[in-house]
Amino acid sequence: MIEMHIESMGVSPENHRGVVVLKEQAGQRCLPIWIGSAEAGAIAAKLQGADVPRPLSHDLLCSIIDNLKATVESVIINDLRDDTFYATILLNTVEGQTDVDSRPSDALAVAVRTGVPIFVEETVLDEGGVLVDSETGQVVPHRTSGEKQVTEEELSRLSAFSDFINTLDIKELDDEKKKDKDSDR
Repeated sequence: MIEMHIESMGVSPENHRGVVVLKEQAGQRCLPIWIGSAEAGAIAAKLQGADVPRPLSHDLLCSIIDNLKATVESVIINDLRDDTFYATILLNTVEGQTDVDSRPSDALAVAVRTGVPIFVEETVLDEGGVLVDSETGQVVPHRTSGEKQVTEEELSRLSAFSDFINTLDIKELDDEKKKDKDSDR
């Protein structure tokens, strides 16, 4: 498993769906995941420290977990089947550890609320991950050594993510993060 963090988020102007981009803690690969607009809003609100007058669904879930004397240990994006990502929320309970099946968007919303690590299985990152060129900010097709070349079909499947990611200015987002961190001090 590879530890990741939320690198950026955005909304596609074409389909108004959210996308969250996870990035390796100790690497350059990114994993873009399309998510619903409600989940994107819930993740963004927490990341931006926005106050909401009443608990959102993910706040409620975290409150229930806490009231049941359980804790969230981590979340794992653990599978990619038919262009659909799957996730698990790992809970520590009085009876031991339990794994809860989850949509990645919900798992990420819980992770940002509880401050737990986000992991991605290596096979998922190999299949769905992309490299973003640090100088240009452009998506570079990624394959591990020994794998076949990227096919036209694979490139076309990545095109929705690539088109959106290429509209993001990763360097600008990184500069904004640094400003936010500096203002928190």
